Amino acid sequence: MVEEEIPRNPRWAIPLAIIGIAIVSLYWYWDAPTLLALVILGVAMFATMGLLYLGLSYAGPKSRLYGLKPLSGRLPAISQPKGHVHFRTKMFWTILVVLTYFLLTNIYLFGVDQATVIDLFASYRAILAGAQGTIMDLGIGPIVTASIIMQLFVGAKIINLDLTDDQDKGMYQGSQKVLVLVMIFVESIPQVFGYMTPSASIVAGLSSVAPGNGLLLANTIIVAQLVFGCYLVFLMDEVVSKWGIGSGISLFIAAGVSQQLVQGTLNWIPQVGTSIPSGTIPKTIYYLTNFGAGSLSSGGWTQILLAPPNPIIALVGTAVIFFLVAWTESTRIELPLSHAEARGARGRYPLRLIYASNIPVILMSAVLANISVITILLWTNPTLAHFPLIGGQWWIGSYPTATYASQLNISQTTPLMGGAWYLQTPNGLAAWFLPLINFQTYQSQLLGHSWWQGIVHVVVYFGVMVAGSILFAKFWIQTTNMGPEAVARQIEASGMQIPGFRREPRVLRRVLERYIPVITVISGAAVGALAAGADLIGTVGNASGTGVLLLVGIIINLYEAMGREQLMEMNPLLRRFLGGET
Repeated sequence: MVEEEIPRNPRWAIPLAIIGIAIVSLYWYWDAPTLLALVILGVAMFATMGLLYLGLSYAGPKSRLYGLKPLSGRLPAISQPKGHVHFRTKMFWTILVVLTYFLLTNIYLFGVDQATVIDLFASYRAILAGAQGTIMDLGIGPIVTASIIMQLFVGAKIINLDLTDDQDKGMYQGSQKVLVLVMIFVESIPQVFGYMTPSASIVAGLSSVAPGNGLLLANTIIVAQLVFGCYLVFLMDEVVSKWGIGSGISLFIAAGVSQQLVQGTLNWIPQVGTSIPSGTIPKTIYYLTNFGAGSLSSGGWTQILLAPPNPIIALVGTAVIFFLVAWTESTRIELPLSHAEARGARGRYPLRLIYASNIPVILMSAVLANISVITILLWTNPTLAHFPLIGGQWWIGSYPTATYASQLNISQTTPLMGGAWYLQTPNGLAAWFLPLINFQTYQSQLLGHSWWQGIVHVVVYFGVMVAGSILFAKFWIQTTNMGPEAVARQIEASGMQIPGFRREPRVLRRVLERYIPVITVISGAAVGALAAGADLIGTVGNASGTGVLLLVGIIINLYEAMGREQLMEMNPLLRRFLGGET
């Protein structure tokens, strides 16, 4: 479908143009900006209203998202391979992309004063695959957020798309690319204005070129770097998906979590202000070799076993989660299948206990990360703090000043009270269990809350993670053709059937409806409970329970994907059966 073939209602252009001009005029009237600032806002309004026009002006019989096709079809993308990609080639591209990811996480943003950077995503770095203050600062956050929005809108039938139809599915993927680009700007602009201060030398240099606009130009340059870095992540994910093995997003998460686990276990660099190593093993050796039996019995064992950073219980909890996830990943129900025509040809269709994989917990963690960012902005941003009803409200979330945060030895992004505190990821046993057994000594861990509020925090966080993961598991099954109806069609198309039942999709669907909806709920609840439970116990390197859960699942899935690729290399006839190219 080309641009001329898309039916449109041009009358939408007039109200959208009026809205855009009104916003620019109000900004000019109230703030008296410089000419450059006015031009930048004008360009932003033109792009926003143009995007809205493409969608709203579509007058065809299908979803309004079809109006975005002229844009989605022109975005930079990685082309599909024309034939079978050999295993060696896939391994090459996979390894190259991972190495590029590590390289980008060590390239700091040009023009940023790193000493003043406030990390809005500090608690969720493990699952957002980003690195603070670098070109990869946003990580996969905008990509995951766009996926969440699209899934919710399609699942709630707000967007009318049938994902079993190839054309609608292609439009869904194209629209998601556009939304990713939008979310990159939405997440990068608040991150820069107020939380990434440009260095004074850069501002002074730009002011000499454009008087009065030095700070604006510096912030624009930083935003451009964040946009470039995040879209590069999106393209690298496409490279892995089309030319490599597995998912690029999953590999980035696994790489970041692995780095945190290694550092948390083996890091011998002393903690800030002390001579005690921060890694679990060096820290334990230090206490055992430098403190006597009396010192250990009077508090040393608590420091080794339970107290942050990286206590032994966190290392043990991480290992337990590894084994639990590996066990649940291998647990499955196998439906017997037989070929309708070839006698004796039998097989099994596996329904894993983790049927929705680890995607629901990624999406749920991304939701909590976005909630955290919004509450921080509503409390600390000078403009949003005065927003009616929700701006600057303690019951939504209050945060410490720089001075108070340094006194408490916490980050400025750590909530002190309100809903944000109850949804904050617990930082191991020290954050809730130690105050329960000795409130007088460890009450500072609860940041002024009573012991019963600490219990409520644990219950709320655990319940939200489990319930949210179940919800996203259901949405994920619906949007990825893993529901009973789609699976029944796949089995029927392969020529297989369940013994004792007619070879008909409706019959297969009724059989599968006994299993898939139940397994979907169990799957979401299991991954949510495992991730939340690991957060409550604590993990080494602050990798978070979600990070450890994802790492194990990603490694298992990557191993299985490599096995399938090797099978297809040995026997090309297996490619169609295993989902490869013919």
